[in-house]
Amino acid sequence: MLHDPPKTGKAERPSETTRLQTGALIIIAFAVVLFLLVQARFVLISLATAIILFSLTSDVINFIARQRIGPFRIPNTLASIAAMVLIAAALLTLSSILLAQVNTVLVTTLSYAERAPSAVASLFSFLGDDSQMAVFNALQSVNVSSYLSGAASQASGMTQGTVLVILFVGFLFAERIWFETKLLSLVGDEAQAERVGKIIQSIIHRVNYYLLVKTVISAITGAMIFVLAQAFGLELATSLGIITFVLNFIPNIGSIVATALIALVAHVEIGDPTMTLAIFAIAGVIQFVNGSIIDPMLMGRALRLSSFGIILSLAFWGAVWGIPGMFLSVPIMVMLLVVCSHVPNLRNVAVLLSREGLPRIRKDARSADRA
Repeated sequence: MLHDPPKTGKAERPSETTRLQTGALIIIAFAVVLFLLVQARFVLISLATAIILFSLTSDVINFIARQRIGPFRIPNTLASIAAMVLIAAALLTLSSILLAQVNTVLVTTLSYAERAPSAVASLFSFLGDDSQMAVFNALQSVNVSSYLSGAASQASGMTQGTVLVILFVGFLFAERIWFETKLLSLVGDEAQAERVGKIIQSIIHRVNYYLLVKTVISAITGAMIFVLAQAFGLELATSLGIITFVLNFIPNIGSIVATALIALVAHVEIGDPTMTLAIFAIAGVIQFVNGSIIDPMLMGRALRLSSFGIILSLAFWGAVWGIPGMFLSVPIMVMLLVVCSHVPNLRNVAVLLSREGLPRIRKDARSADRA
């Protein structure tokens, strides 16, 4: 009896095998999902953009449908058609403006391609002549034409994406009247369907609020950069304002890139280091005040996202979907935060994604559970 092997080892082996199998299946599933995300990126990016646009206009359509013109109420179908026409017109107009500005930037870049290396290399003159010459030679070896042609081809794909987004939004509008019925049939329980509906509404409201505040702040920042560029007589003032507006939707990194871009354009056009430094300092102050003071003040406690989580989301979706993924990283993170906060087994993930422990979301979750 003293030489019998302990029984605990045999009991532990099956559980260890099960855990290994579960871990392996999770890794395989993640790899398959990641592969599908990369391979179907064009369709998935268009679908995600369409869902965001649909959520932005869904509440507006409901508001319009509740209005009366005398004794008549505006039909829901008519409100949906009007919203669809406005969205299509806005997307086509925005894409045409962006394509025009990209074309302007590309043409101007080609005209500055010869003097840009020497202008940029002069910024490193404080390191010595050898360092300045090394930077100049490195920039001279860059094939600007190939990069510009690649950028032009990517910009031309914007029109195809816009058309696909419009089609997705149209089908979502057509299906919206059946959403509650489908949700009830899918869940099978009226109380549970109501709880899921509240979670979806919470996601829509939070994403809409984020996009509204971000649009206002980005528009103000872009207008201020345009005025700054105009004041110093920069040729690309309009393009810089529009590019700043667009880049400010990329959290953290977008404002840095926009500030560096206006400083680079100013140095290439003007060629005066003092003027370049002044423009860079003013643009940096504008970005800091709007992005680090006014933006958090307006956001308040509506999102409460972890700054480290935003960086991780930005890096992940940027690696998977490129620049469009950077624009969609925060809305996707908001959706993940709300969903995880309402699922007990995923509450720890929501806490990690949040900035301060989710006190309000937990309260919402309890009220939703009681409902």
